[in-house]
Amino acid sequence: MPEIFGLDAYAPKEIAARVREVGVGKAHLPLLTLALLGVLAGAFIGLGALMFTLVASDASLGFAASRLLGGLVFSLGLVLVTVAGAELFTGNNLIAMAWASGKVSTAELLRNWVVVCAANFVGAAGLALLVAWSGHGELNQGAVGKAAIRIATAKAQLPWLELFFRGVLCNVLVCMAVWMALAGRSVTDKVLAIVFPITAFVAAGFEHSIANMYFFPLAMLLGSPLGAADMAHNLLPVIAGNIVGGSVLVALVYWVVYLRPGLDAA
Repeated sequence: MPEIFGLDAYAPKEIAARVREVGVGKAHLPLLTLALLGVLAGAFIGLGALMFTLVASDASLGFAASRLLGGLVFSLGLVLVTVAGAELFTGNNLIAMAWASGKVSTAELLRNWVVVCAANFVGAAGLALLVAWSGHGELNQGAVGKAAIRIATAKAQLPWLELFFRGVLCNVLVCMAVWMALAGRSVTDKVLAIVFPITAFVAAGFEHSIANMYFFPLAMLLGSPLGAADMAHNLLPVIAGNIVGGSVLVALVYWVVYLRPGLDAA
């Protein structure tokens, strides 16, 4: 069996070790590198959200077809992050595995999350500004811009508890996509590993904090009455939910399964 994994993909226990070591590397990146890679990730996820909005603007699609196709094209964002290289807050919640192993301090963990989350916002909001300036919202007789405003408005109206649990479920799937991508040895492996979990979370209507950092600024730039308070109402519980979903339900669960102290001796 080990030779099969060696030829095809990493075994789950090997993935756990890889995630831990990748987490150590991420936690020790120089500040400027970390920030710039975070800006790129925010823009990459924004491009996925842009593609989702295009699909959502087509009224001829049925509900299920629109959600599934929108989720499929949104996968572009994490494919760019994973293959091209960038630092994404939601994926970096997996650094909790290195933290639980004592290889990353609490200060290093929080430094990464705070810097990357802030940089993701700069990248996502910056892309939204460029998109608004480009006249992109006028596509499909203005339906694209209306769809962007409709998406953000719906997100602003959700109650906090619902936003939190949608954030939890979202990042379980996002981190599972990152986890499985690390099992692959080729670009094709990584893309295939990413597409299905990401399509699932988008189609199900779960909440991704970094995507929302694109949706809200774009809606505001296109004339929506939404403001900073509406964005904060969404982002605060979604970020909290994303952390729980990625760090606790994926990283720490797999740490207990494969990496907890004394496991090899047992």
